[in-house]
Amino acid sequence: MKEAVYIGKNPSAQPDLQKLIHEVALGDQDSFAAVYDAVAGSVLGVVRAVLRDQAQSEEVAQEVLVEVWRTAPRYRPERGTVINWVLTMAHQRAVDRVRSAEAAAARDHKAALLDRTPEYDEVTEQVENRLEREQVRRCLRTLTEIQRQAVTLAYYRGLTYRQVAEALALPLGTAKTRLRDGLIRLRDCLGVSA
Repeated sequence: MKEAVYIGKNPSAQPDLQKLIHEVALGDQDSFAAVYDAVAGSVLGVVRAVLRDQAQSEEVAQEVLVEVWRTAPRYRPERGTVINWVLTMAHQRAVDRVRSAEAAAARDHKAALLDRTPEYDEVTEQVENRLEREQVRRCLRTLTEIQRQAVTLAYYRGLTYRQVAEALALPLGTAKTRLRDGLIRLRDCLGVSA
């Protein structure tokens, strides 16, 4: 009969994890150190396979091993081996970290979209402004030349009655009348109620 050849440690030299976890449940720190040494590499391997980031993997592996210390009294041998219990915990914690990171990224993305979303519909606003400008231009064309000049000087250039009268070489009263008549015609053309 040939003797089995083992690469690495001899399996019979592995610690009795079930006995050790029972002692850990009683608060034995030396037993926890033995469990830690026995499972830390496997825990890191499982976590690293899920997270693919060394720093996060090490952090999650530490969290899992702390959880093993805290929850050792909950281990039930009838539900599986100690190593399976620990590795299941490691896998769950790693998946939770991935989900947490994805949820945070989704929240950040949503917040960024909200920051860029205007409070109003810019396209609609632009179209409405363009239509209003076109309607005002159309209505301005219905005014007499002197009314159109008076309205343009007063409202588009910001001139006073006196400045409009001087610019058009009209008496002040005539400039006021032309401006008033032009505004009344514009109001009627635009359908604005007084």
